Amino acid sequence: MYLHEVETLDSASLAELQSRRLVELIGRLRRVESPFWSAKLADVGEVRAIGDLIALPFTEKHEFLATYPHGMLAVSMSQVVRIHASSGTSGKPIIVAYTADDIRIFAQVNARALSAVGATSDDVVHIAYGYGLFTGGLGLHYGVEELGATAVPASGGNPGFQVGLMADAMATGLASTPSFALILAERAEAAGVKGDIRLRWGIHGAEPWSEGLREKLETAWGGGYDACDIYGLSEVIGPGVAVECRENKGGMHVFEDHFYPEIVDPETGEPVPTGEPGELVLTTLTKQAQPVIRYRTRDITRILGGDCPCGRTSRRIGRLEGRIDDMLIIRGINVYPRTIETVLMSDPALGPNYAIVIDRRGQLPELEARVEVADASLTADAETIGARLESRLMETVRLRIPVMVGEPGSVPRSEMGKAKRVYERTGDEDPLGWSFTVST
Repeated sequence: MYLHEVETLDSASLAELQSRRLVELIGRLRRVESPFWSAKLADVGEVRAIGDLIALPFTEKHEFLATYPHGMLAVSMSQVVRIHASSGTSGKPIIVAYTADDIRIFAQVNARALSAVGATSDDVVHIAYGYGLFTGGLGLHYGVEELGATAVPASGGNPGFQVGLMADAMATGLASTPSFALILAERAEAAGVKGDIRLRWGIHGAEPWSEGLREKLETAWGGGYDACDIYGLSEVIGPGVAVECRENKGGMHVFEDHFYPEIVDPETGEPVPTGEPGELVLTTLTKQAQPVIRYRTRDITRILGGDCPCGRTSRRIGRLEGRIDDMLIIRGINVYPRTIETVLMSDPALGPNYAIVIDRRGQLPELEARVEVADASLTADAETIGARLESRLMETVRLRIPVMVGEPGSVPRSEMGKAKRVYERTGDEDPLGWSFTVST
């Protein structure tokens, strides 16, 4: 455990720390000469403790765009030492700024995350997240160095070269998206170097992934490999907001001495009972350059109860159940791609790659699932596999989703950035380029 004293605080001591930091934050924001913060806090009364947070207004994504590029700053630009940005879906990216203290905290929370998944100062960590404006690569990089381990800044792409480097540099840890970790495992197998790579653990995030995909990922890298989830978002700080520990996979510890979590009803904004699903809302208690108050992440999760065997006392959130923005409405039924993945990846006959196709050629959209068998010898069983998966999807999603089963390697891979899982079909051309399929 990287910061034992902080990470094992009792609930009363943690609440006291959170309250002190929230009061300091609100006091500082009231003194900032900023039209944004003046308006945001205009109707906010006295804040004395963390429990008063619920009376504060939400912050939403559109506010970043409305104040682009630096309208949400709470410090002068002379105090900003770094700028990151998330990709812009409508032309403009979301700009996020950091002071030197923000960068220090960024490194520290990522060191804590790495320690939780089993990293030590003796590890050689192969970092295959993208570097640059994306927060993933640099966030984990500085976390590795803060921990005292060795960072290999490989970035994304060129998996053939990367697997050779992993073997030569004697990598013991891997930081990447789960989809790219699977590509690396495939390339290592094909290149004959998989036996020379001695990974003990992987820290994987930036895209949602299911327990079934975890099982396939751990199998792909061999026994003893722990694949753990890390959560973060640029608007808050980047990676290092929450992480799974290797002792209790399935939920993520929130570093709530820095990031205070709430779960609210996504429609009403009202808090939901502990254990119930809802939208994750985060407040940055220590961020200086660009703090957020009650930021609506659009991610669906829940607060988990019970003590954790790792000894950390911070609250845990469940692994993401989906994003409100990613929800598909098909024939009046709400469907999250993560739910479909969970069903598909639970089948041992399948490889770890899949795609969902939204067919919009008719009056109403339809869904298809595209999968590939784990081994070419199973291709003859494609019809049986597809029928089995259709039945399971009907039971889970309550929607008929035809399943097309292809040979190994038939689902496209993305060697840069996040995996593309959802495609749209509007004409005769197949979006995956499948010239033949075996359909149920």
